[in-house]
Amino acid sequence: MASSQASNGSHDVNQNKQGPMSDDSSATRRMSGSGSTHGEKEEKEETEENPPRQDGKVELKESDCNDKLGFSFSSFKKWTILTVIFAVQVSMNFNASIYGNAVQPLSQQFSISEQAARVGQMIFLIAYAFGSELWAPWSEEIGRWPIMQLSLLLVNIWQIPAALAPNFGTIIITRALGGLSSAGGSVTLGMVADMWDADDQQYAVAYIVLSSVAGSVIGPIVGAFVQAYLSWRWIFWVQLIFGGAVQVAHFFTPETRATVMLDKEAKRRRKAGETNVYGPNELKEHRFSTKEILRVWYRPFEMFVREPIVLCLSLLSGFSDALIFTFIESFQPVYEQWGFQTIQIGLAFLP
Repeated sequence: MASSQASNGSHDVNQNKQGPMSDDSSATRRMSGSGSTHGEKEEKEETEENPPRQDGKVELKESDCNDKLGFSFSSFKKWTILTVIFAVQVSMNFNASIYGNAVQPLSQQFSISEQAARVGQMIFLIAYAFGSELWAPWSEEIGRWPIMQLSLLLVNIWQIPAALAPNFGTIIITRALGGLSSAGGSVTLGMVADMWDADDQQYAVAYIVLSSVAGSVIGPIVGAFVQAYLSWRWIFWVQLIFGGAVQVAHFFTPETRATVMLDKEAKRRRKAGETNVYGPNELKEHRFSTKEILRVWYRPFEMFVREPIVLCLSLLSGFSDALIFTFIESFQPVYEQWGFQTIQIGLAFLP
């Protein structure tokens, strides 16, 4: 009996030992099955969102080559690129604000009122507002680098006929074309989004916003010395010199737009033997058809209507620019009452 009880006790112990093991094994199988099901579900969802193409081409995703995108740039490289973009943005706002120092000389040169001479500044700012919306969507389609280079080139070209203008009408036309050719902060802020995650963008965005303010302030300071010692034509030559310098600096910056970099990586992989890998833009059909071009240009204006936050922030930005340039124009009549000369008025922008 003792032997039988011992045997039964031993049997119970064995059962107790095997029970949990059996349960663990069962749980493991259930977890494995659950994981497999979850993975299959994700695969199924991905397949439904991106069904296989009939031509066998595979689209390269950001997750496939994250180390090749702007997010993976070193901190030094990111801030070097951003500093060049800072200078580009300064030059664009510099072009808008330095014109104020040409108002009196143009009024005397072409026998027009100072109010009429200010039309050149007004038309530039209005055209600049539309230029930013026309350039920005194309930077998402063909890349930040070519759009910025083309924008800078056109802006610099329009400075030449402005500097050589035989009449005030020529200045109005070239200023309008210069404003339309300015890509502006829409592209520069897009480059911030190319290199930083949304949670880490605050310092980069603040840096770029500072460039806009800095350009608006530097313009009147430099313009005061030009107005005091040189011809009014040098107001435009200085813009050309500054614009040419930042264009050369920007020429050596790399592309940051993710879709364009994916296209480049896909081409590299095809050369390496992966013949069915293509970038997102390479798989788009009729990219430059009339309908597609109009759709790209229409997109930012559609956002004004459909996205209240975009409209509200755009109105706020426009209002702040109006305040800045009204403030800039008010310096001369206010400080002249206290006997300030041209250079002294320009230096008053430093504080």
